[in-house]
Amino acid sequence: MLIGNKADLGDKRGVPTEDAVEFAEEQGLFFSETSAFSGDNVDTAFFRVLEEIYGVVSKKALECSNGIKSNGVDLKGAKIDVIYGSDLEIGEMKKLFACSC
Repeated sequence: MLIGNKADLGDKRGVPTEDAVEFAEEQGLFFSETSAFSGDNVDTAFFRVLEEIYGVVSKKALECSNGIKSNGVDLKGAKIDVIYGSDLEIGEMKKLFACSC
């Protein structure tokens, strides 16, 4: 995943969006631009990270349940319950994870 921050400061951009998109595609990465100042795309970026993690964990859990070993190691883990963005009140989430800055 490649995240370009400070999207609200477009006139002071250090890397053109086109270059970032091209690099992300070459590396097989998801690309997004965010602004911590305005909050644009911040939630989307975090939810995308969670989706990717969930996908990896689910794949390993499936391999484990099928008796497949990953790199010669038995895959063992715990069940993870995922709350999707549509089921989550953002205001409630902010209460749980308040920024100290």
